[in-house]
Amino acid sequence: MNYLRRFFHFALHVSLYSMIGGFFIIGFLRTGILIQGKSMTYLPADVPEAPVALVLGAGLNRDGSPGVVLRDRVSTAVELYFAGKVEKLLMSGDNTSMFYNEPGAMQEYALSLGVPQDDIVLDYAGRRTYDSCYRAKAIFGIQELIVVTQAFHLPRALFLCNAFEIDASGVAADDANYNRRSYTFWWVREILASGVAYWDVWIAQPEPILGEPEPIFP
Repeated sequence: MNYLRRFFHFALHVSLYSMIGGFFIIGFLRTGILIQGKSMTYLPADVPEAPVALVLGAGLNRDGSPGVVLRDRVSTAVELYFAGKVEKLLMSGDNTSMFYNEPGAMQEYALSLGVPQDDIVLDYAGRRTYDSCYRAKAIFGIQELIVVTQAFHLPRALFLCNAFEIDASGVAADDANYNRRSYTFWWVREILASGVAYWDVWIAQPEPILGEPEPIFP
């Protein structure tokens, strides 16, 4: 009985220290992503020009229209377009079913804001940020771009773009008054997502859905 008690006591301590160590490592990795991303993040008026703005997908409303987070991303990218910062908008998001089409919703919103359809490119296989950044170069032939997403998400997106040897700058799209609880949750979730990003780039190296190249600029 004493042996079992000592064993469980030992196992509890190992689990506790492993958790603490895991949290420390993930926090360290997230800090690295934040530091790297800060040097590449600009205000819309100051960001260096690039051929393309990569707009990353987010949630849709029940009617299929862009949610508030996604509307902010699209409207910020449109601002860059009309300021002459970019020539094209690459809308990358999830289209896993006919009932959920992030790129299509993003396109409709950009069109309503006055962007010509010829300057909007759709990536229907951007299911994750990793996939969107990977495909930006592998499928669309992009060497340089501006990433447009919220501040909590931007450092990880920039890290992934740079991991795929894309010269990336970032602009945060935090225009709306988001729900404080939701925004806090997004920031906390990014801590774990940053750890996954390192895992994907350095170890797992998953290959997203690919296909024939579709260079934006032939």
